[in-house]
Amino acid sequence: MSDATSRTGMKDGTPSHHDARLSVPPTSIHRVEADGVQVFYRAAGDAGAPVVLLLHGFPSSSFMFRDLIPRLAGDYRVIAPDLPGFGFTEVPAGSNYIYSFDRLAQTIEAFTQALKINRYAIYVFDYGAPTGFRLAMAHPDRVTAIVSQNGNAYEEGLADAWGPIRKYWAAPTAENRDVIRRNILTPEGTRWQYTHGVACPDSVPPESYTLDTALLERPGNKEIQLDLFLDYASNVKLYPKFQEYFRKSKPPLLAIWGKNDPFFVPAGAEAFRHDLPSAKVQFLETGHFAIETHVVEIASAMQDFLAANGPDRTPESAAQR
Repeated sequence: MSDATSRTGMKDGTPSHHDARLSVPPTSIHRVEADGVQVFYRAAGDAGAPVVLLLHGFPSSSFMFRDLIPRLAGDYRVIAPDLPGFGFTEVPAGSNYIYSFDRLAQTIEAFTQALKINRYAIYVFDYGAPTGFRLAMAHPDRVTAIVSQNGNAYEEGLADAWGPIRKYWAAPTAENRDVIRRNILTPEGTRWQYTHGVACPDSVPPESYTLDTALLERPGNKEIQLDLFLDYASNVKLYPKFQEYFRKSKPPLLAIWGKNDPFFVPAGAEAFRHDLPSAKVQFLETGHFAIETHVVEIASAMQDFLAANGPDRTPESAAQR
């Protein structure tokens, strides 16, 4: 074998088995109309493979999954939509779309119907958690497993950083709304969410928080975000219902958590075991956006978890849990 052949892993012009193992399924981008919204989404993997639905949080988009998607797509059909108000999903002007978590869940449910996705595991992060948990409560037979990466469902998971937002819930005045605008919806505030609690803040790729900042600065978008901050109180009110769903439906759950998260503290991850004693809980030495610094660890944990509990498990096996 020549040096050139050895370097490329080719034999008689044919890719070797080693090359096949190194191949990465491409990620494609799409748009589909659902609930009157043009939903932008990323997808990878075989169309007939079990589905993993990735739901992002504030202030990000499906871009946050750019390094996770190819790590899962060899075994699963991985689909990551941008929620309305985020990323490249487009809500038509004049549609009177109400930016609430009920409506986000309604849109994502319509999105799954448009793609004819009837059974799937979900990865939920931040805002993706109350969105995904609403889907699961409405259709427990569809959600086969849950991976929660800093996606909260318990009061004990809410950190002191929620103080100004709780004040806004209690008194949604223009003054309190402006406090959120000036202290959170800024380039500095967005970067801080990505880098706080990270051992080496410069290791966080700057394109992540830079893209989020650019999209937050679009005309009218900050008002959308302020409406969602106000409506987050509806999620806290639903926590008991989410917990009832956990107890009743017993979905397999992996809580994988950046333990230095200033918003959702480790107690929120541990709390899943109150209602799901078999839940797997894993902590990572990082902050809120754990996927930015620990995607390899998250992907490995997900592969192991989904292999045992994933979207291809049958209803019969679920009933035996």
